[in-house]
Amino acid sequence: MTDHEPTLRDFMPGAAGGGEDAVGRAGEPLAEGATAATEDALFDAIRTVYDPELPVNIYDLGLIYNLEPGPRGAVKVEMTLTAPGCPVAGEMPQMVADALTAIDGVGAVEVHLVWDPPWTQERLSEAAKLELGLV
Repeated sequence: MTDHEPTLRDFMPGAAGGGEDAVGRAGEPLAEGATAATEDALFDAIRTVYDPELPVNIYDLGLIYNLEPGPRGAVKVEMTLTAPGCPVAGEMPQMVADALTAIDGVGAVEVHLVWDPPWTQERLSEAAKLELGLV
C-alpha cells in the first residue's frame, strides 16, 4: 500500500513506488581542448535508436524533448516514450546514451526519461507520419 495517490510514475517499469526516473549514463568527459561533436552529429546518433514496436527512429517520433551539449563533450538529454507502460521504459535511456557515446566528440552523457509534457502524435515528424501511414 502506498502513502500517496497513485501517479503515472507508479505504473512505470523500474520506477515503482515513486523512485528515480529511468536514467541512462555513459562515457567520460573529453580531455581539455578536445573537439566536441556537433549538434547535427548528436541528432544523427539519436536517429540510430528505434522504438522496438515501431519502424521509426525516436528522433522522428518526437521522443527527444531536449538535447543540451555541455563542456568537454558532455550531453544531457530529456526524452519520453509513446506510452508510460512501454516495456523498454527502463532500457531506452541507456540505448540513447550508448548511441551518443559511440560517436567521436562525445564525453559524459546523461539521458533522463520524463513524462511531462505527455507525448502526442503531433510530435511526429513528416517522415514518421509517412512511414506510419498517417498522412
